[in-house]
Amino acid sequence: MQKKDSSIHIRYLLANELDALWGLTVNTVGYQIVQEGENYPPNNHPTRYLFSAQKGRILEEYQLVYIVEGRGNFVSTDHRQSEVKEGNMFILFPGEWHNYNPNRNTGWTEYWIGFKGRIIDYQLENGFFKKTKPVLNIGIQDEVVQLYKRAIEISQKQNAGFQQMLAGIVNQLLGYAYSLDKHLSFENLEVTNQINKAKILMSENLQAKITPEEIARNINMSYSWFRHLFKQYTGFAPNQYILELKIQKCKELLTNTHLSIKEIAYESGFDNPEYFSRIFKTKEHITPLAYRRLTRGYAVKPQN
Repeated sequence: MQKKDSSIHIRYLLANELDALWGLTVNTVGYQIVQEGENYPPNNHPTRYLFSAQKGRILEEYQLVYIVEGRGNFVSTDHRQSEVKEGNMFILFPGEWHNYNPNRNTGWTEYWIGFKGRIIDYQLENGFFKKTKPVLNIGIQDEVVQLYKRAIEISQKQNAGFQQMLAGIVNQLLGYAYSLDKHLSFENLEVTNQINKAKILMSENLQAKITPEEIARNINMSYSWFRHLFKQYTGFAPNQYILELKIQKCKELLTNTHLSIKEIAYESGFDNPEYFSRIFKTKEHITPLAYRRLTRGYAVKPQN
């Protein structure tokens, strides 16, 4: 590995009470290149974040650490030691003991950003990120690297409103981390094409009333395994996904056609118009007729 410019550390970023109300504040961002054979952490590591490679540490904030070159190890209270390598991002949680270090034979290049706030607390509470799964596989993504570099640039200037701009970048990074890790996990299972085919079959056969069991057979998968993977991939059980497609089709027809409610129900795969109207109101909190009037710009009387 050739010698490179080794690091930029932006730390002690201030956030006022108004910044905190935004939902996320950032207090550190930077990158560091650890050369092959170099001690870790290097001497220029920020004092506030310095830790012993033998003892580990506990932080008061979240951090997203992204490895873009090299490999090493990571361990935390809720995650047994595992290898991390280029393309991996790991999350450090506040109050959670952790330890990590690059392999002395390879070194590594790392980007990080530290933050806190109710937005990430909410995401953690609702299971989007888990202490038991802190290491995410997102691959080498130039868009992600550019977000870190943009955060460093904003932090160096600290213009008015810089915390809100950094919060936006953190949200993008979290979105990339969640979605790319999820996508790549399905690529590894080689089922992405099967799930996508299932989604197409559902969309194209609303009136034919194709069942999830028939779809599973069509894509050569057992129904139990198909249901499990489909829920993981889309966030919906197969029957729920089909119902959502039907409701979306109804919305389109209510807004863009003059078909009657009864005709729309049949066109969208509902056998019973009364059942359709009841389901629509339950899900959308408005009747189909009121939805039609609303989306066409007519006044809508309040629903009782």
